[in-house]
Amino acid sequence: MSLQLFELFKGFRLMDLLDIAIVAYVSYKAIQLIRGTRAVQLLRGLIVFVVFTKVSEWLGLYTINWLLKNATTVGVIALLVVFQPELRRALEQLGRSRFFASPLFGLGEEDLHRLIDNLAEAAEELSKNKIGALIVLERQTGLNEYIETGVNIGGYVTAELLINIFIPNTPLHDGAVIIRNDKIMAAGCYFPLTENPNLSKELGTRHRAALGVTEQSDAVAIIVSEETGVISVAKEGKLSRYLDVKTLKNMLKEVYQLNEKKPNLLYWRRLNG
Repeated sequence: MSLQLFELFKGFRLMDLLDIAIVAYVSYKAIQLIRGTRAVQLLRGLIVFVVFTKVSEWLGLYTINWLLKNATTVGVIALLVVFQPELRRALEQLGRSRFFASPLFGLGEEDLHRLIDNLAEAAEELSKNKIGALIVLERQTGLNEYIETGVNIGGYVTAELLINIFIPNTPLHDGAVIIRNDKIMAAGCYFPLTENPNLSKELGTRHRAALGVTEQSDAVAIIVSEETGVISVAKEGKLSRYLDVKTLKNMLKEVYQLNEKKPNLLYWRRLNG
């Protein structure tokens, strides 16, 4: 037995291990990418199709096998069309990798803190009054195609302006606000809804639009429910609900890379020396 194992691994190289590791990592990321989307059902159908092709070959069902093999040629093109949203998302994530990363924001730390305070204050006030709102923060992926669906604003972010935009029965309250750096680029914007079939039915259009835009970009969305006043944050196609103002601020600090730095030992000694 040990001799057989030795013969098996005799020609095994370090590059073979690297090759296996890369394939495993890519497969893992692909599964993460399609999990919770309609692509899961499509992938199951594809597996069944391949199994039927092999079974028909083993059983000598030549006509069926010929049809299935010829359908495979057309199927490759069909898969590119069907999986277009997932492929687009994968390429966007590749483009947002650290290798291509650039600074997210052109604002100083003081301006970012002011921005976070205004966003949190607006969300708190909207929540208290149960006024529905969807505020989307642009990051590396440009949202110009969605900005064009709304009304240009171009004003600096203030809690008062955000609250006024979402007041019911006003022209812009139904759509979303898009923020770039510390400016409201547009209001009344519309996004594609998520196609995630596993979402709770209690989630309305705002939540589904927030998940939709965060699935197709690296944007972050703040949602205030009109029915319950619950504050939520959508990021990378995932939803965090029932947030208080403190938690919202902490999440926004992570988004804007303002995590509090702990003083190191040398600094502590100087302070207490």
